[in-house]
Amino acid sequence: MKPYKFIISGGGTGGHIYPAIAIANECKRRWPDCEILFVGASNRMEMEKVPAAGYEIKGLWISGLQRKFTLDNFAFPLKVTKSLWDARRIINKFKPTAAIGTGGYASGPLLQMASMKKIPSLIQEQNSYPGITNKLLSKKVQKICVASTGLDRFFPKEKIVLTGNPVRQDLLDIDSKREEALNHFDLDTSKKTLLILGGSLGARRINQLIDTQLENIAQDVQIIWQCGKFYYDQYKNKEKESVQVHAFISRMDLAYSAADFIISRAGAGTISELCIVGKPVIFIPSPNVAEDHQTKNALAVVEKGAGLLVREVEIDQNFNTIWKGLISDVELQNNLSSQIKQLALPHATIDIVNQLESIIND
Repeated sequence: MKPYKFIISGGGTGGHIYPAIAIANECKRRWPDCEILFVGASNRMEMEKVPAAGYEIKGLWISGLQRKFTLDNFAFPLKVTKSLWDARRIINKFKPTAAIGTGGYASGPLLQMASMKKIPSLIQEQNSYPGITNKLLSKKVQKICVASTGLDRFFPKEKIVLTGNPVRQDLLDIDSKREEALNHFDLDTSKKTLLILGGSLGARRINQLIDTQLENIAQDVQIIWQCGKFYYDQYKNKEKESVQVHAFISRMDLAYSAADFIISRAGAGTISELCIVGKPVIFIPSPNVAEDHQTKNALAVVEKGAGLLVREVEIDQNFNTIWKGLISDVELQNNLSSQIKQLALPHATIDIVNQLESIIND
């Protein structure tokens, strides 16, 4: 039998790229002689991240429609047409066994062409509210791997499989790393620890909040504040005995292990990690992402009693009340931990590749 050949498209953001690379890695683990080719948008971050992970990538001239009027929107029909043509050419040359899409601009043309050529195809939807590309592709692919319940509102029910989002495998045993984590961050073992996450680039509004509330919060806990590389120079002088300021945290497994409480954005991948970590979380979603995905992601957790929510527009009025309520209520802390752990799907990557194998063999 000839080796399997997989063509994968996912990009634009880390939330699309990381799952795509995780799926590729699991395919390589399961079928060491398989061939893998990525397809991305030629001017997006996948063109750097995918080769860094050891995989070949081809670029398409594609981008999304801008919400406000721009000259780039006039080029959109031409970009779509050329991307469909280029995707067809790439598929004809590579001759994939199956196609996988994890979201991003390039996944639309690639999966459209793959389905037209009767190539078994699968999409992985990270968010609790899907984007328009995956809504359109759902009618054409064989399987839709999702991370949230209730997506039969958007996708054909018979194609949906609840798998979860791929997560870093080093998070699966963080409870055993507690002592190592406290030593790594040189923390006081007699104090509780708050971990603040705004993403690798940082979150301006979360950083502003922490800056104004720092003295108040530091009365209750010691703080690991990941402010992001764009904001580190602005906030590094806030560091003191009970407050650590980091541009980036390389050992997120140890950061999660050390934390007793977490303040975080609500990207789909981050939420999947937080479900496995199982700590009390206050979500502050970014309102600036497409279709307000982060708020919808957070609500899917909060409505199950598994997290707390502070919207950016209410941050100044509501944060202190919610924080004080959490820090003073042990029963609430235990309930939040228990409920969010129940949402964890730690074997998502394996389950997604199981579904991929099933469509190949159908």
